[in-house]
Amino acid sequence: MDGVLLDSEPFITKAAIKMFAELGLKVQPHDFQPFTGTGEDRFLGGVAEKYNFPFNVETGKNRTYDIYLEIIKDKLSPLNGAWKFIAKCRAAGKKLAIASSADMRKVKGNLAEIKINPDTFDAVITGSDVVHKKPAPDIFLLAAQKICLAPKDCLVVEDAPSGIAAAKAAGCKCLAITSSFTPDNLLGADFYAQDLANVPTDALKWK
Repeated sequence: MDGVLLDSEPFITKAAIKMFAELGLKVQPHDFQPFTGTGEDRFLGGVAEKYNFPFNVETGKNRTYDIYLEIIKDKLSPLNGAWKFIAKCRAAGKKLAIASSADMRKVKGNLAEIKINPDTFDAVITGSDVVHKKPAPDIFLLAAQKICLAPKDCLVVEDAPSGIAAAKAAGCKCLAITSSFTPDNLLGADFYAQDLANVPTDALKWK
């Protein structure tokens, strides 16, 4: 979802910086980059560990979401091609699932803001549904199970190194979207695209 359907990273980073500031810790945007795509537990917890800062993940995450859901109002937009890509996949009879490391609260808030109904998807899997987050393959294995497909028959669309590692560990094909990282940072993907408006034909016709 994040970095594929929409670009929430600047907003969640801003919210996290504000949350940490409320606790008395000053952090920088680049502190979060190593933890992009791993879910908010690690996104926030990793930064706290970097500074050896005492931190309650659940409390900090909930406060971050409070701030985040407020600051995205009327500001979060779908990335180029998102709506058309979903429609194209639907028209081709493909099953669709969201597999996001974020909690359901953030997933629902994001989809509402970009006006995509969760029922558009055959399954919505969040970080709360799995114990082991990306780069572990669990979230994609569960998504494949929920839409009744073998992982080898699934295409994962990702924008972060941890997500690509998870997709390949699950045995899926992977399309890397270069919205958050350069191709050099997204090694291992099967296909690459700038956004969902420029997906190579082979990415949807390999099977």
